[in-house]
Amino acid sequence: MRLRTLPVSLAGVVMAWGFNFLNNNFNLTPAILCLLFALLAQIASNFANEYYDFKSGLDRKGRDGHRRGVTEGDITPRAMKIATFGTLAEACAVGCSLLFWGEWWLLPIGIFIALGAMAYSAGPYPLSRHGLGEVAVLFFFGIIPVTLTYYVQSHEWDIDVLLASIAVGLMGANVLIVNNYRDYDDDRYVGKNTLAVIFGRNTVANLYLFNGYIAVALMIGTWLTLPLWALAIPAIYLIAHTSIWWQLRLRTGSRLNPLLGMTAMAMAAYSLAFAIVALLG
Repeated sequence: MRLRTLPVSLAGVVMAWGFNFLNNNFNLTPAILCLLFALLAQIASNFANEYYDFKSGLDRKGRDGHRRGVTEGDITPRAMKIATFGTLAEACAVGCSLLFWGEWWLLPIGIFIALGAMAYSAGPYPLSRHGLGEVAVLFFFGIIPVTLTYYVQSHEWDIDVLLASIAVGLMGANVLIVNNYRDYDDDRYVGKNTLAVIFGRNTVANLYLFNGYIAVALMIGTWLTLPLWALAIPAIYLIAHTSIWWQLRLRTGSRLNPLLGMTAMAMAAYSLAFAIVALLG
């Protein structure tokens, strides 16, 4: 399930809750269902990545990253395949329940999300192997969860929500950047063309730093509508973000693993803090 990365899917939904609080249109039931859907969809995508990377021979035993259960023989390929599609089916069931609060067009959007969960690792053009993983994260962990979680509760669109969704997507993309930065040597060896392999470690490390600052800049207009003391939240995030980036440049191999979780937790803490301020305000 890759627990240390699951805060990525939580962050987008919680960010949307914050805007629902601000605009007095929070609805608990669809809000919780959106959270459950996001979690299940990410877990299904993680399972699919485990299974399809094994089938394609892209994983090696003893890698620096998290232990790959199928590659290491802890889990049979059949069991992982069942887990993948079983979890995806659960996500689809939760997603369909959201039609009660939305319109018919949410159904094709849900199908698109389900296909996206698989397309990251599977299909004729797996996104993770062609330098499009970060773009996928921007959409599937940023723009889509934030805007749609807000919409099913409010039934309206908001430009500030859209900007925040891009911000969350950029923060989420940073989690993948750390992952691919760490796996640079393994991915290059097996021909997996991640953004790090295509452009090099130095470029993606700088992109990591850039993403965090742009993410905060996109939301500065919203932060300025909140109590002045709330500006401490983006400031603290940027301090943490810059510190993690500095460590990213200094570490290699398995020593990068903690930075993966730190990036995800910083992202989740930023969203949660925003939601709490919005609720209290």
